[in-house]
Amino acid sequence: MTMTVKTEWHGAIVTERERVAAAKGLHLAAENILEMATRIVPLNEGTLMRSGTVSEDEAQLVAAISYDTPYAVRQHEEMDYQHQRGRQSKYLETPFNESVETSRAIIAAEIAKSLGA
Repeated sequence: MTMTVKTEWHGAIVTERERVAAAKGLHLAAENILEMATRIVPLNEGTLMRSGTVSEDEAQLVAAISYDTPYAVRQHEEMDYQHQRGRQSKYLETPFNESVETSRAIIAAEIAKSLGA
């Protein structure tokens, strides 16, 4: 007995869905890190805190989290500065390092969702 099976390959569609989902996951992961950083960024009437932003290049699947004040880098790097309780130097580096696994999980979940998994 002979059996015929017809298969349709939708590789390009699947690849595009994965890329779009990866970009969405990357954005969500970056926003999560920004939220964590905002909780510990040094306060100065909130200007530094409010300057936090996420920017991304979806084509390259790259995201950047930044704070845009003239003193943002100095506040981040100067370990001898005294900060309000719960606030600290390394306010971006610390959340980034602490969220590696969570970020991977967020991105993976978006890709899985796009594939109907």
